[in-house]
Amino acid sequence: MNTPATPAAGEAGYARAQFGDLQPDGSAAPSGDLSLELILDVGVSIALEVGRTRITVRELLQLTQGSILELDRLAGEPLDVLVNGVRVARGEVVVVNEKFGIRLIEVVSPGERLERIK
Repeated sequence: MNTPATPAAGEAGYARAQFGDLQPDGSAAPSGDLSLELILDVGVSIALEVGRTRITVRELLQLTQGSILELDRLAGEPLDVLVNGVRVARGEVVVVNEKFGIRLIEVVSPGERLERIK
């Protein structure tokens, strides 16, 4: 049975992969200066979480206009500010020029944020 030969590096647009050295902790070695400029225009999703609840599918299907869901938070408790699903702050609702906004009252430290996404 004849099998086609694999092209050598450099032939037909193929090139050998280059990998950097690994650090003792398994992370890649830094390759030059790291700059935030690379990610400044990356879009993120921000959500405000008032509270949560768990219901069955049966209860979900019985919801109608005017139904009330009891949440796990007390009235007046701060809202969670989530960025791509990760809590980065807590805040309270305010009204600014007839639109809702949020005043941040607690911001999660960068170290804590990194620990939560691992």
